[in-house]
Amino acid sequence: MSDRSAKPRGLYYSILKYQPESLDLLHRCFDVTVLESPAHDTAAVLARTEVLFAPLGFQVDREKIDACPQLKVVASNTTGHPHIDVEYCRSRSVAVACLKFAQDFLDRITPTAELTFGMIIVLTRNMLAAHKGALAGTWDRRPFGAPAMLSRMRLGVVGLGRLGGRVAGYGAAFGMQVRYYDPFVVSPVYERATDLMALAQWCDVLSIHVPHEKETEGLIGYQVIGAMRPGSYLVNTARGELVEWQALLEALQSGHLAGAACDVFEGEFEPGFTQKYPGHPFLAYARSHDNVLLTPHIGGSTIDAWRETEIKTIEMARNAIAARAGG
Repeated sequence: MSDRSAKPRGLYYSILKYQPESLDLLHRCFDVTVLESPAHDTAAVLARTEVLFAPLGFQVDREKIDACPQLKVVASNTTGHPHIDVEYCRSRSVAVACLKFAQDFLDRITPTAELTFGMIIVLTRNMLAAHKGALAGTWDRRPFGAPAMLSRMRLGVVGLGRLGGRVAGYGAAFGMQVRYYDPFVVSPVYERATDLMALAQWCDVLSIHVPHEKETEGLIGYQVIGAMRPGSYLVNTARGELVEWQALLEALQSGHLAGAACDVFEGEFEPGFTQKYPGHPFLAYARSHDNVLLTPHIGGSTIDAWRETEIKTIEMARNAIAARAGG
């Protein structure tokens, strides 16, 4: 007979970079094997794994799941699961412990929405150019005038879920007119645009808060960007795959858009991205223009948010194992 008191066997990858408190809990809950990344998987390790902690950028697909005959839980401290074949997991009675399924908990995690609105302020107030001017030794505010007060600008929110709703609230607090487009949400507070094109035509700042699914890839493309008001701004802290980057680049080059702020990038979770990124034409444009703000997916990057989301994911995995065992 198996030892029911033994800890479940977990597989953790060091590229996840969990906080010390999270790692301590991880080792208390599971018998952990640590590898650098899924590129270092071995058949022997996968064969004994019961709980798999899955980093973005590496697919937990049928092949990976089939290689783990003892698998009971796939855990991911992410708000989406594009890297996990959820349906196949369910067909194999493998639980998916993902923060997407912990909405009450996520309501208390705010850094991505905070970064979004910070980007709106930095972008519309020309703070990058003003900072460079000050560092260059020129103390003159006149070259850096913003087009308008935020309280005179219109904020369009694509997706009025947890983050979009919070950003809409920030915009309202700054006196902005706020509208949104979300076919699945009817808000008693904000006016819903009839469609995405109508929202693009109306707003001065378009902020994207839509999950990455197959049907949302390229959602903000030539048609939507072309419909945006001349001199408007695009902000994306959701997923890079939601935007057609060539369309965005051309709109900036032509002056149709006044600026863009992105905390995400196309293909950032695909193999080889770190080698491709330095030569990307959008990055080349950003290097020579002050109307683009790029950050490396730091939306959720506060120490407390890291710690709390990691611990929540570990607890979800532990509870899934307990539920499977009948307590």
